[in-house]
Amino acid sequence: MEFTTSLVPARLIRRYKRFLADVMLEDGREVTAHCANPGSMMGLAEPGTKVWLEPNDDPKKKLKFGWRLVEHENGNFTGVDTSLPNRMLKAALLAHEVPNLPDYDLVRAEVKYGEASRVDFLLSGQGPDTYVEVKSVTLSREHGLAEFPDSVTARGTKHLGELAQMVGQGHRAIMFYLVQRTDCESMTLAGDIDPAYQAAFDQAMHAGVTVLAQTCKISPTRITLGDPIPFKP
Repeated sequence: MEFTTSLVPARLIRRYKRFLADVMLEDGREVTAHCANPGSMMGLAEPGTKVWLEPNDDPKKKLKFGWRLVEHENGNFTGVDTSLPNRMLKAALLAHEVPNLPDYDLVRAEVKYGEASRVDFLLSGQGPDTYVEVKSVTLSREHGLAEFPDSVTARGTKHLGELAQMVGQGHRAIMFYLVQRTDCESMTLAGDIDPAYQAAFDQAMHAGVTVLAQTCKISPTRITLGDPIPFKP
């Protein structure tokens, strides 16, 4: 998917209150951008980092810039907007462009399931229904290796338990990790950051939940699905 508006480069001054970032544009102006990422953004929010912003002229929006990308010194990119993966994956699912999924005819988003939860996607068609939860992955502490999560995620832990319940009821369930980085060839869990998530993941895998990991192709003009990558337990 292409960005709605051409991105503009800037330098990060600071990220604060999770959803706000002060940045300096190339013309020297300091502005505040919306940061659509509730995680810690470990390794991505150091002052001086080169970032890419999406401007907007929507009168309903108080902030006129949205932080979309980090550009690393080696020329690789990380997508920091956690709302993008679901939109991007939905388009790919509707076009049947996501490998390693069971056959399906119908794609539904945000369907109620579990305990007051909504599954990201429910795929229906041939065979059992398939429940798909999607997580955006941006952490990398080792060269070429992506990790999730970058902070404690009670919500993510709950989702793993609910996927396991769906398998127990005779359905299929998939934990889909979308790696928003162009510098990673494999993925694993950051169990040291959230041991409870690691434990829930192990239980979900034992119950029969399937794990898929896939990269993204990222540039200042667009972000699209990349290739599947190995998941290392």
